[in-house]
Amino acid sequence: MDATDEKILRELSRDGRLTNLALAERIGLSPSATLRRVQELERAGVIRGYRAVLDPERLGTGFIAYITVGLNTHTKAAQEAFERAVTRAPQVRECHNITGSVEYLLRVETRDLASYKHWHTEILGVLPQVRSVTTYVVMGSPKDDRA
Repeated sequence: MDATDEKILRELSRDGRLTNLALAERIGLSPSATLRRVQELERAGVIRGYRAVLDPERLGTGFIAYITVGLNTHTKAAQEAFERAVTRAPQVRECHNITGSVEYLLRVETRDLASYKHWHTEILGVLPQVRSVTTYVVMGSPKDDRA
């Protein structure tokens, strides 16, 4: 990977819908050389895919929270069971296994606080692996590179 590949990645991470011609102009290469490089980055798995960035509020999911979850046992089976459960929950947009005093950090999106409370109590709260839950409500996002 060289400086040109890094430029390609930077531009595509800003706008994955760039045409090859526009991308080539931005990075200063010919369209054919740009296309070859993008295809190689895709083949190598550096570029794993392209996605649309959705507006949660316009989709009716204006409540966003980060939740730390501590498990009551530190076994592989407990982790796998927890991960299977959160994978099935559409409210969980991200799940990260982390280091520290808890095992997981979740990003959850729901319609509103009442919907979150229902998810927290009826879905997350009934999982037998869960020992502790701490919720951090997002009040604003002055920087979010995913958007």
